[in-house]
Amino acid sequence: MSSPAEIAERALAAIAAARDEDELERIRVEFLGAKSELIGMSRSFASLRKEERAAAGQAFNAAKTAISDALTDCAGALARARLSDLAATEAIDVTFPGRPPASGRLHVLTRVQREIETVMEAMGYHVEIGPEVETDWYNFEALNLARGHASRDMQDTFFFNESEDLLLRTHTSPMQIRSMERLKEPPIYVIIPGRCYRRDATDPSHLAQFMQVEALAIDEEITVGDLKGTILYFAQSLWGADRRIRIRPTFFPYTEPSFEFDLSCGVCGGRGCRSCGGDGWLEVGGCGMVHPNVLRNGGIDPERFTGFAWGFGIERIAMLRHDVDDMRLFYENDLRFLEQLG
Repeated sequence: MSSPAEIAERALAAIAAARDEDELERIRVEFLGAKSELIGMSRSFASLRKEERAAAGQAFNAAKTAISDALTDCAGALARARLSDLAATEAIDVTFPGRPPASGRLHVLTRVQREIETVMEAMGYHVEIGPEVETDWYNFEALNLARGHASRDMQDTFFFNESEDLLLRTHTSPMQIRSMERLKEPPIYVIIPGRCYRRDATDPSHLAQFMQVEALAIDEEITVGDLKGTILYFAQSLWGADRRIRIRPTFFPYTEPSFEFDLSCGVCGGRGCRSCGGDGWLEVGGCGMVHPNVLRNGGIDPERFTGFAWGFGIERIAMLRHDVDDMRLFYENDLRFLEQLG
């Protein structure tokens, strides 16, 4: 069996020849590990005579201390050598300007929504945000869409229960009633953006989840002329002073009379081209005078107050703004497409 001094001599020679931290760790385990010869030697001290035990302990401690100190010194030397190599091969000039981090940007639909809100806020409207999970009352009944009425077939719905009284809202119009209930007394001028959900088959112009925004105005002596003037101001603020609008009669259960409104084509100036299908007009959204039943359901006296509502899909506006022909592109998260829209 080797003496502690002999073990220390071998360990010091191995440490001096170590080339990296991994090799140094193997040497530490070999000479100071739980199964090493030196540590195993200390377990036999109990069987020695008292006078032999003291001398053996001193020799053991001297050897262990010498090995430990050598390991520490070598580890420091290897670390300094490694850093020195990095300084030579991967030098960093701290005076050189750093690479600026890539900055994110708002999604095109978010930007369009904020532009719409800015235009409407300048006209005195304020933004109302409502729940996406709605009750049948707010989403249908209060908006003059009674159970079993044929008009409900226009909107396939995601229901949460068999009684069909809890659902994902199919439009932002429930916030018309909620706004009337919260504000209680006209004048009421609100704009309502948000996500909506319908069981539509996905195609270039339809999605099961989409974004919608609508405006609601309730006050004394509001007329269709006020509605048309508001839409015209909005359209020219968003697309330019040369754009025109037109309204066409249609049917919505929650407005009477009801209209759809179009925007003059920006490519041909309304003369007719491929972009507008030769018609000179681009369909934008729906509008109309708030139905008296809807006013009553919101706690507003229709004999004293009138109002109008109008709305459209935010994706539709983004498509018109950027000449995009497929709504699905906004949700596919293809950076090559999104970066083209700034």
